[in-house]
Amino acid sequence: MRAIGQDSLGGPDVLKIIETPRPVPGPAEVLVRVRAAGVNPTDWWHRATGGLAGDAPIRLGWDVSGVVEATGPGVALFQPGDEVFGMPRQPAPAGTYAEYVVSPARHLTIKPPRLSHVEAAALPLAALTAWQALVDTADVRPGQRVLIHAAAGGVGHLAVQIAKARGAHVVGTARAANHDFVRGLGADEVIDYTRTDFTTAARAIDVVIDTIGGDYGPRSLRTLRPGGIIVSLAFPAEAHLAAEARALGLRSTFMITEADQAGMKEIASLAGSGLLRVRIDTVLPLEQAAKAHEIGETGRTTGKIVLTVSA
Repeated sequence: MRAIGQDSLGGPDVLKIIETPRPVPGPAEVLVRVRAAGVNPTDWWHRATGGLAGDAPIRLGWDVSGVVEATGPGVALFQPGDEVFGMPRQPAPAGTYAEYVVSPARHLTIKPPRLSHVEAAALPLAALTAWQALVDTADVRPGQRVLIHAAAGGVGHLAVQIAKARGAHVVGTARAANHDFVRGLGADEVIDYTRTDFTTAARAIDVVIDTIGGDYGPRSLRTLRPGGIIVSLAFPAEAHLAAEARALGLRSTFMITEADQAGMKEIASLAGSGLLRVRIDTVLPLEQAAKAHEIGETGRTTGKIVLTVSA
């Protein structure tokens, strides 16, 4: 089968098409014929640094949408022909930039019929990140005020919708050009961070979702009300942030997204009912993975980048 591989760490140019044997599903695993694979910031971070995967060679990709080709021993949830999507093996690389991928069966769920494979492949990592941050970690409740940084980005635009589905009052930061888009997702307030200091515009916040890192964490502490929490998704998190938060009577936690079938079912339910819509910024064929990374690393995309695999 064809896949994207890399023999060394570096820029997008290290990504190349390789030929590799089709994987065989083991016990409790399924073989998925990939129709589309999502592209995420963690992909280019791992490509350049090795990240949690270590040194090259590395096979990138976590998000996948496709069709079950075969099942390993003991799989009772799926059968060949089922259309599925999910985020296999996170935080270990799954290698979804390929024609086929093997996944633990319980890292996938059935794709909602209303979603295309491109839309479904764009959802898992970003939507699960938003879900695990807002619901599992922060326990967002109706009426709470939630500040979401980079609200037009891959995780941010899904977090806005999930927070609204939980009944929160949502404040997002975004460039002025993206304000209509973010409001269309349901945000109650949008702050142009290029012109306005969000620490003065956002007040009495219960939950902050920080997808940016750097000084955004410490600055965001100023927006929180007593007992509020900041969930940091940027790696590595500021080591001193938790101590600063405690000193102010606040909470801070760094979160890494985990493979989670229960969360994927919630995402599938929201997306299947139309309450969660993913914005697709760019769609490219598998062979143009390097270009997808170049586009993503500009930091100027609205929504998600997806690679398609020809049938």
